[in-house]
Amino acid sequence: MKTSTSSSVPRLLRAAASVPNEPAPEMPFGFDTRVVALWRATLPTDPVEIGRLLRRVMLIAASLIVLATAGAYRELHDGDEAAEPFGNEFSIADTAIGGVFGQ
Repeated sequence: MKTSTSSSVPRLLRAAASVPNEPAPEMPFGFDTRVVALWRATLPTDPVEIGRLLRRVMLIAASLIVLATAGAYRELHDGDEAAEPFGNEFSIADTAIGGVFGQ
């Protein structure tokens, strides 16, 4: 298998060297201007459409705020378990590691 790989590399290099070196094709004149103009033409200019977009953005933002608040409340509420003897998983791991290396 190595012989086929080692013989194919020089063949591929010769094939790559035989390709004529031509410059890359350029964009037609004014192409980028036309693309930007078409993109701007599709933007909503109607105030009702903009209002719908803003309403959707506000609903998504409000739902993210509610989820973040619920997560923060849950973390604060679950933090009370650290006072229990076996409530903190990190202290259990620290005790186990300390017991192994302390011997």
